[in-house]
Amino acid sequence: INQQKNGLQLLVGLYRAFTFGLTFLLYTSFHLSRKPISIVKANVALHHQWILFSEWVNNYKQLLGAMDYSFLCAYAIGMYLSGIIGERLPIRLYLTVGMLTSGLFTCLFGLGYVYDVHSLGFYIFVQVANGLVQTTGWPSVVTCIGNWFGKGRRGLIMGLWNSHTSVGNILGSLIAGYYVSSNWGLSFIVPGVIIAAMGVICFLFLIECSSNTGRVHISETLHQVVVVKSEAEPSAISFMGALRIPGVVEFSLCLLFAKLVSYTFLFWLPLYITKAAHLDAKKAGDLSTLFDVGGIVGGILAGVLSDKMGKRATTCAVMLLLAAPTLYGFSMMSQFGLGPTIGMLLVCGGLVNGPYALITTAVSADLGTHKSLKGNARALSTVTAIIDGTGSVGAAVGPLLAGLLSAQGWDQVFYMLMTADFLALLIFCKFPTVNISKLNF
Repeated sequence: INQQKNGLQLLVGLYRAFTFGLTFLLYTSFHLSRKPISIVKANVALHHQWILFSEWVNNYKQLLGAMDYSFLCAYAIGMYLSGIIGERLPIRLYLTVGMLTSGLFTCLFGLGYVYDVHSLGFYIFVQVANGLVQTTGWPSVVTCIGNWFGKGRRGLIMGLWNSHTSVGNILGSLIAGYYVSSNWGLSFIVPGVIIAAMGVICFLFLIECSSNTGRVHISETLHQVVVVKSEAEPSAISFMGALRIPGVVEFSLCLLFAKLVSYTFLFWLPLYITKAAHLDAKKAGDLSTLFDVGGIVGGILAGVLSDKMGKRATTCAVMLLLAAPTLYGFSMMSQFGLGPTIGMLLVCGGLVNGPYALITTAVSADLGTHKSLKGNARALSTVTAIIDGTGSVGAAVGPLLAGLLSAQGWDQVFYMLMTADFLALLIFCKFPTVNISKLNF
């Protein structure tokens, strides 16, 4: 019996490692497909092509801001529905369909260049459709990884796992940068093919697991883990029920402002670097990846610190407090050459993405399995979607505001980002019904 138990534990451990790696690659492909538009913005030839059919001939930044807003607004709205739907469907199938359709729409955007499409409505439609189908990704992968791993070292594990966001941004930047000057359509087509191919891999190999298990039986074919329930399957939680979980509203609002800052960098940093450092689109895109390198370190550091202290909210608050003046420093130092720019990019990336990474992973998983749920883990997808959906409202607003404010000078954009960081911090420190100690768990 002991030998069988040890063998089973080893096999489950292998499945955990495999699921960790697979979900990492799956969500890497999501971010890989989102990044190209920020690189392509810096291509002056693209500006001219879009302006040919745009009535905004005097300010292409507004046009590009609208492109971002179309995707992110659809993503934010769709996310609230996605978590509820995801709780009621098989994760593997739900995620597969989302990745295949996302690959299709990403490729369609690039095909607009190949077939010389000069219809603004076409590009807006593709962005909206892609934003909706990409909402299948985050609730699915967080639910999958959250159910496989317990709370013990969740901050560290998810800090490492969440680096897929930055890895995807880096790979997306490098791929888009390679094609941006010669054929910007391929900057979208290649990532679109990659995420579609990963969708097929997801369908073939993703292993689902529920934390509501009495015992686990590994099927003879070893194609999946069959979960045998010791009790009746609990019903999925309602939207209002998820909102009543302590901390969901507070962390959702905090993420709104934190994600506003992160996604403004995601969509506008390469263009800013071309102006501030006077680099071409490819070099600016390559340099912008350092922000994501810093984000990897920041996400892991936030996870480790929150595990050791047992204080998720305090960890977020400290990093937010340091991030605001660092953003101001970056806006100043980026004008003094390549060396200072590189250093500040790494520091900003760590402080900006640290709280964002912690809230969307470990915090979401903790709240989705909160003790008030009495063991019902079917809330995880809905809670994750509410938190990330609220954050995505900020992600939609930030790039849009950046497009409008940058016309008055980039200083205005950085003031907006610093204000957002302080507002996120204020939610933790001055929320009328909750103090920060009650949000630590």
